[in-house]
Amino acid sequence: MIDVDGYRPNVGIVLLNADGRLFWARRVNRDGWQFPQGGMRSDETPLEAMYRELEEETGLAPHHVEVIGATRGWLRYRLPSRYVRHHQHPTCIGQKQVWFLLRLVGAEDDLRLDACEKPEFDHWRWVDFWYPAAHVVNFKRQVYERALRHFAPLVESLLSLELGELPHREGPQAGDGRRKGKAAA
Repeated sequence: MIDVDGYRPNVGIVLLNADGRLFWARRVNRDGWQFPQGGMRSDETPLEAMYRELEEETGLAPHHVEVIGATRGWLRYRLPSRYVRHHQHPTCIGQKQVWFLLRLVGAEDDLRLDACEKPEFDHWRWVDFWYPAAHVVNFKRQVYERALRHFAPLVESLLSLELGELPHREGPQAGDGRRKGKAAA
């Protein structure tokens, strides 16, 4: 499903733990790390798509999480030219996303990267709040920054934390807690 402007509707998921850290996952057989995200089907609302993608990519069901907030409207990014499949019609030039902030209310052991037939991720860890904005692939960076800026006050209020400001291209270091599948590495 591609809109008239060439953008594919998509949802993004920021998953928060009790310590204010975020779920950060490595794509299968790649060096790239990102938040869970995925395309919407034509018969889905953004919320329905988010729950489907959450279960496919992390193994978490709706009862494992609490929805804290969502971005208003679409956040868009364009794909670099090398990723645009010009031979496909309609041509997808990028993604438009609704982002959701979720709090993990289940156990960390409920996370399963192998919950679907073709896993998206092969490794995950918890990272500091602003880390993803500085370490995601460049073409997604502005969308990550916008989503995290939108969610920061919600996280600060929810957890009585002070996250500070988004660092300029130098984020806090990733924390410990590397995980592969269900077992600690």
